[in-house]
Amino acid sequence: ELNLLEAGGCLVAAGASLRLSCTATISGGTFSDYAMGWFRQVPGKAREALCAINWSGMSKFYVDSVGGRFTISRDNGKKTLYLEMTSLKPEDTGMYFCAAVPYAGSTVGALGGMLRSGFWGRGIQVTVSS
Repeated sequence: ELNLLEAGGCLVAAGASLRLSCTATISGGTFSDYAMGWFRQVPGKAREALCAINWSGMSKFYVDSVGGRFTISRDNGKKTLYLEMTSLKPEDTGMYFCAAVPYAGSTVGALGGMLRSGFWGRGIQVTVSS
């Protein structure tokens, strides 16, 4: 069983930076058993994958819209996933979710696994004003 809790969301101005965190509580297994990812959802649209990181943190994947601006990282000792966001744009506004799936393959494959059968946090709102 894995529970995830996001933190750090708030209202910021365009161009600002923000760091989200996602802390896991686990019963059985370890945090490093899981590939992790960040997703974003806006009302009326499907949940959008943003980035993923493998169990060790050595492999990362970003979609084009956030590559170069967002950085995903993890601290397995602290059981925490991070998303550093810079140069924020109004279109980055949305509910941000972290997700996890026990997976040892590619980060892109892990994103599919998260959508099919992953563990999810409740989400946290990020609003970027213009």
